[in-house]
Amino acid sequence: MNASQPGAATGQPGRPAVVLLSGGLDSATCLAIARSEGYACHALSFAYGQRHAVELAAAGRVASSLGAAEHRVMNIDLAAFGGSALTDAGIAVPEGPTAGIPVTYVPARNTVFLALALAWSEVLGAQDIYIGVNAVDYSGYPDCRPEFVEAFERTANLATRAGVEGGGGLRIRAPLIALAKAEIIRRGLALGVDYSLTVSCYQADARGRACGACDSCRLRREGFAAAGLQDPTAYR
Repeated sequence: MNASQPGAATGQPGRPAVVLLSGGLDSATCLAIARSEGYACHALSFAYGQRHAVELAAAGRVASSLGAAEHRVMNIDLAAFGGSALTDAGIAVPEGPTAGIPVTYVPARNTVFLALALAWSEVLGAQDIYIGVNAVDYSGYPDCRPEFVEAFERTANLATRAGVEGGGGLRIRAPLIALAKAEIIRRGLALGVDYSLTVSCYQADARGRACGACDSCRLRREGFAAAGLQDPTAYR
C-alpha cells in the first residue's frame, strides 16, 4: 500500500481529526461537519480497485473546497479479492432496489478503511475519526450500522497505544448515522457543501456523469427530491 498527497494544505487551526472521504455526498457532508466543529481535518481516501474510481477526483475537489488541512489517497487492492460489483468487473451493478445485502457491498471495506484511519490518527495524535455511514437512507450494508461503529470504537481503544495510554479517548464519529438523506443534504448545504463537486454513482463514467439507475443514484435523487431541492448531479 502507498499514499499520495494531491494538493495538501497547511496552517488550519484546531485539533486534528481524520475524516474518511470517498468523494460522495455523505462523506462531503461529514467533512463539512467535522470542520464546523473546529477540527483540522485530515482527509483520507482510498483507491481500492473500485470501478467508480472517478470518485477520487471528486474527493480532491471536496477536500480543497472545504478547506481540509491535508488530503491523502491510499492505494489498497480490495479488487484482488473481488466479491463485489464495485471491485469485480464480472458482477453487474444492480439497476433498481434489491433485497437483503446487495452485491455492491464490498467485503469488510469499512473495517479496513477505519483500521487504516486509526493508524494515521495515532501518528497525528488525533482522537477523532469521522465516517459518513448512514443507517436510514442507505443500501443495507452491515458496516453502516450503529452496532458496527460502536464495536469498532471499543476495538480501537483496546488495540492502540493511544487508546490504552490515553484512557480510552479514541472516538469514531458518525454524525450522519441517524439522518435521512434529505436531512443530510440540508445540513451540508447549510455548511457550504457544493454537491455538484461530488460523485455518488457506482458506475459513473470517466467524466463523473452518473448512470441514474443504480441504488446510489436512486437514493441521492430521492434525497434531493425529499429536500425540495434541485439535484446538481450530471447524468449520462
